[in-house]
Amino acid sequence: MSKLSALTFTKNTGVKHTATVVFFHGSGANGEHMREWVHLMAKNFSFPHIKVIYPTAPLQPYTPAGGLLSNVWFDRADISQDVQEKLDSVEKIEVEVRNLIKNENEAGIPVNRIIVGGFSMGGALSFYTGCKWERNLAGVFAFSSFLNNNSVVYQDLRNISGKRLPPLLQIHGDSDELVDLSWGQKTFNQLKSLGVSGEFHIMERLGHSINKRGMDLIKEWIEKLLPDV
Repeated sequence: MSKLSALTFTKNTGVKHTATVVFFHGSGANGEHMREWVHLMAKNFSFPHIKVIYPTAPLQPYTPAGGLLSNVWFDRADISQDVQEKLDSVEKIEVEVRNLIKNENEAGIPVNRIIVGGFSMGGALSFYTGCKWERNLAGVFAFSSFLNNNSVVYQDLRNISGKRLPPLLQIHGDSDELVDLSWGQKTFNQLKSLGVSGEFHIMERLGHSINKRGMDLIKEWIEKLLPDV
């Protein structure tokens, strides 16, 4: 399994970089595509003091694509909430994500000044990251995203009651043809029942995509959680 490629596009224009946002793309895309898409929808998705990183997922066989090589964060048996997670694949990307966060720490950015988020599978990776692997993050956002039923994320959260969890911003289109709105809502409600605080916003007439209104919400939320220091 190849390592993720951390394509870093620094958009901070201030004197110093004091925080980081990591934006994970969906299955089959790449970091550069995600960056272009974000800036098409939110032309001013930049921050004076925040570096935004758009990594590219490893190229690996992807079962829903018939085993063809694809840039995906982890493999899965099917695009369904009812299948079991491929935990060996998830554990491999955990190592890469932890290294990415460690690199930011070594550059002077503490964990509580880092937000992770993503679209579709990238949002699912963000759930793993902030709700299971690194709970001291400043926040987690997810657009058109999901966790499978009985996910290990839920299982872990049941065993850590009372501990701090990063706030969540979750956004989903009501016409999503790939990840049904009910799947996104179920994920949010389950996380909330296990101690995650956050917001769930429904985008009217939006399919499996991002949009300007949703990206504006994410930008405002990031600015609130990561003020300049």
